[in-house]
Amino acid sequence: METAMAWKTLDEMDLNGKTVLVRVDLNVPVEDGRVTDATRIERIVPTVEAILDAGGEPVLLAHFGRPKGRRVPDMSLRQIVPALERALERSVAFAEDCIGDAARQAVAAMDAGDVLLLENTRFHEGEEANDPAFARDLAALGDVYCNDAFSAAHRAHGSTEGVARLLPSCAGLLMAEELAALDRALGRPDRPVMAVVGGAKVSTKLDLLGNLVRKVDVLVIGGGMANTFLAAQGLDVGRSLAEHDMAKTAREIVMKADEAGCRILLPEDVVVAAEFRANAESRTLPADACPEDAMILDAGPQSVARIREAMGECRTLIWNGPLGAFEIPPFDAATNAAAKEAARLTRDGRLVSVAGGGDTVAALNKAGVAQDFTYVSSAGGAFLEWMEGKTLPGVAALG
Repeated sequence: METAMAWKTLDEMDLNGKTVLVRVDLNVPVEDGRVTDATRIERIVPTVEAILDAGGEPVLLAHFGRPKGRRVPDMSLRQIVPALERALERSVAFAEDCIGDAARQAVAAMDAGDVLLLENTRFHEGEEANDPAFARDLAALGDVYCNDAFSAAHRAHGSTEGVARLLPSCAGLLMAEELAALDRALGRPDRPVMAVVGGAKVSTKLDLLGNLVRKVDVLVIGGGMANTFLAAQGLDVGRSLAEHDMAKTAREIVMKADEAGCRILLPEDVVVAAEFRANAESRTLPADACPEDAMILDAGPQSVARIREAMGECRTLIWNGPLGAFEIPPFDAATNAAAKEAARLTRDGRLVSVAGGGDTVAALNKAGVAQDFTYVSSAGGAFLEWMEGKTLPGVAALG
């Protein structure tokens, strides 16, 4: 786990009169040229303001979409400028490229108090290839590099890793906050530690489960993944979403957990229905009593009671993935109940709760408790890879 990484923070850098290249995450949803959710933009504001306050000139680097090294007009960052200006409450200059003459001239034209956004880094093949020449071209534009995009830190790209090795580098405020939160959750946590892992497939979270059974005291498995584990124990799961070819792997994970002294909580009772639709007729049954023509779509109230009881005995919670088909009622009940209990314990100061991943954030927002968790990460892949125990290139490069 990246616990003792010696990255520098913004306040350790001399920024006065310096051009600061700031890697940010502006990969926001856009419809008809308008940003529909500005959360990621709003989260970079403190870092940009801190650089301005310290006398630095922030030059923002970001990717948008997957243009695969070509100029794709629909993926231009120019369309982000209005939302960026609203969030920063100041005008933002835009350069038509992130390297070369256009970028150099735009940087040279900056005065104290100015903010500049460079065009999509992924318009160049050198970005995703982490081409040293591309990284040098980026580095030539600035004096200091600041990475504030934890969500892109698992990628060794030119603007996340290459340039960090060429300039004095530091973590932005958002990145530092994210790293501190994750360190509290998995690096040096207060024990006991519970992890809630849900989602559709065991196959996509094998590394995660393998790492967590060695790191946590209680592992709650939910969603479609739980069905795979139940089936691996010989239970009939009817028409439920389950990966029957992963049965041996599921049994191996249970064995590893036993050896490590990690308690696995699987559903004892389940909510089943004949079809997956909102307010479908459903019933609660013991986990070993799923009818052949039904599918398991949520954990039952008995299972939730056990999760809540175990949560109350823990000091730290890491959450990735829902407990059931949370998108539609009534199959959101288990996720909502467990999330509300985690929020209550966090508010009472009894639990450090860290959650991340797209579905997880959506589920916590739906339950109305995201703001009560200690930290909610908007990063998907980077959050998962950290939980898997992998080194993140964009973080390692800051060391």
